[in-house]
Parts: sequence; structure tokens; C-alpha cells
Amino acid sequence: MGNMQKRLSILGSTGSIGVNALNVVRSYPENYKIMYMSAHSQGDLLIHQAKEFSPTAVAIGDPDQYETVKAALPGVEVLKGRTGLLELAARDDVDTMLNALVGSAGMEPTIRSIEAGVDIALSNKESLVMAGDFINTLLKKKNVKLYPVDSEHSAIWQCLVGENSDDIKRLVITGSGGPFRTTPASAFNEITVAQALKHPNWAMGRKITIDSATMMNKGLEVIEAYWLFDLPVEKIDIIVHPQSIIHSMVEFVDGSVKAQMGIPDMKIPIQYALSYPRHLPQDWEQLDLAKVATLTFEAPDLKKFKCIQLAFDALKQGGSMPVVLNVANEEAVYRFLNGDIPFTAIPELITKAMNDHDYLEHPNLDDILDLEKWTKAFIKRS
Repeated sequence: MGNMQKRLSILGSTGSIGVNALNVVRSYPENYKIMYMSAHSQGDLLIHQAKEFSPTAVAIGDPDQYETVKAALPGVEVLKGRTGLLELAARDDVDTMLNALVGSAGMEPTIRSIEAGVDIALSNKESLVMAGDFINTLLKKKNVKLYPVDSEHSAIWQCLVGENSDDIKRLVITGSGGPFRTTPASAFNEITVAQALKHPNWAMGRKITIDSATMMNKGLEVIEAYWLFDLPVEKIDIIVHPQSIIHSMVEFVDGSVKAQMGIPDMKIPIQYALSYPRHLPQDWEQLDLAKVATLTFEAPDLKKFKCIQLAFDALKQGGSMPVVLNVANEEAVYRFLNGDIPFTAIPELITKAMNDHDYLEHPNLDDILDLEKWTKAFIKRS
């Protein structure tokens, strides 16, 4: 990267991805300058981060914490609420915006940053799931680059460097299988929130941890891969790999398969997205295959994990289906976390919403935002 400091905006700096990104930045202070940061409700942590990294401006989602954050950070511009977040996302004096926001709330900030001509390091799957077509058109128009941060998409991206897209036979997305890989389907209606929040390999936020338990995260990743790598849905597969050492694979037409491996640590894909095309040296834990000893694989159980099939269906039907799938999933997950519904109701509610909404072939941004409102209300009252 030479001596040029890359100017960064980190939306969602207090979440699991944001905190990991700051660890990367901390180890290369000469490479990165953080201009903007945002938090939804963790005001204290945002204050702490801003004191360390001296951004020009921060945004706090929770309006009740605005005065506290403002008082604690003299000399830093403090913005508040959804409006403040979107304003921050639209600023064009940064090189890369890391979108580490959770859920559908991350879609509009992605769009604002692309419109401002800023490259995106994307951890927010929901952006592409909901608005893939719209975002890809905008990326071309604005000549903006999008770098995937998800470990699976980072793996595929790394495997594709220097390859010809005509030579790809299929993408294989790996998944751990989550905490219920070996739990019989008959026991699924007994699953508690505490059990679902225990992920075997990754430390993640609550929403994505439940998505891992239902395996909806693999479904969302298939849709995201479709928009990122421009391959038909028939060429995207899922395989369960409980050790989470192989992060995904690409199979070529000659039978050659490339896999990207590493310990399950989000700092690696985050750093690659920020330092691309370089792999910068780090002294964090390295992969010791002799210690891992065994890598195993199995086909995903689509009968048990109904969310995977729902995602493939939504992608095949296209249009407004993935929008509704995504928002319905998010709302159902929050209802499950709040103890309102059993674990097994998550795919049931998503199916209902997909079937009941007014299907649109080519939703524009306003349509997508309307569908989001409709779906949230639908799941809340279902």
C-alpha cells in the first residue's frame, strides 16, 4: 500500500466484526486512518474506541445516548439515530467503508456509500440478499469495488484470484452445521435460546449465531455468492464441514478443486478485504494441520434445516422473494430470541411471508423498503 494511509469508515464498530477490524487496524497504524465509526446502542464502547482512534465523526443509533457520547468526545462530530448513520455512510472523504452492521438495517448504508463513490468491505450479508441486483448495477455505474468480508466469500474470492470465470464448475460453501448438526429433527421443538446461542467454532453476534443454528446463514451466503461471483444458482453448493478449517472451495471444469483454509478467526478475512491484494504478516494464531488432524464433510440435511431450501427457492424465484426471506428471517429470529416463538416456527413464519406477499419481478429501492416494512409487520402479528 506504499505510504498512503487508507482512510476507513467502520459502521458497526462495537459489534463482533467491528471489534475484530479495529484489532487489524491497531496492528497496522501506518496503513489505516479511521475517519468515521458508528454504534447502535453500545455508547460506552464507542466512546472508548473513539478516544483511541480519533475519528472525525461518530454516529450513535440510540438517541438517548447522544448527549452522553457528545459530552465524552469534545472535538468529535457526533451524529444520532438512523439519519446520522445514513449521513455518515454518504460521506465521500474515505477510501473504504467497512459495513459491519447487523441485518437489513445495513442495506441502505451500503447503497449510500456506493453512491458516494466509496469502496465497500462488506460483512453485511443482508445488503446483497435484499438488493443484489440494484447494488451490482450501482457498483458498475459508480465504478466502485466491493470486497467480501464473510469468511466463506473471502475464501471463494481468494480461490478465484487469477482464474478465468469460464473455468469454474461450481462454488462450494462450507458450513460448520451449527450446534444442532447431530440433534434429531424430532427434538427441534424443544430447542432453547441458550442452546441455539452456543456455536461450536465461531464467536459471533446473537442474530448470526441463530442463523447458524437454523443454517439460514448458509442460505443467505448462497444468495450473496450469486450476486458476488455472477454464477447461476445451479453452480453453488453447500457442504457441512464441522471443523470450520476449510472456509469454502471452488471446483474447476477439469476436476481441480481449490480450498482456502485457516483457523476460524474473522480477523483474517477482514484484514484481506482491507489490505487486498496483499496478505499482510500477522503474529496471531496460525493453522496447525497436524494438531487439527481430521477434516470431515457431510451433505446438509435439508429436511431438518428447512431454511436452506427456503433460501434456494427464494433465489430461484428471484424478484422480491429474497427480500421477504431475509426480513422475515430476521424478525422471526428476534421473536425466537425474545422467547415468543419456538425454534421450529422460524422457517414456518418465513414460508408464510414468502407465500403471502405481493410478488414483484423487479423491485426498486422504494419497493424493497416497502417490502421490508410489510414483512416486519407480517411477522410481528403472525
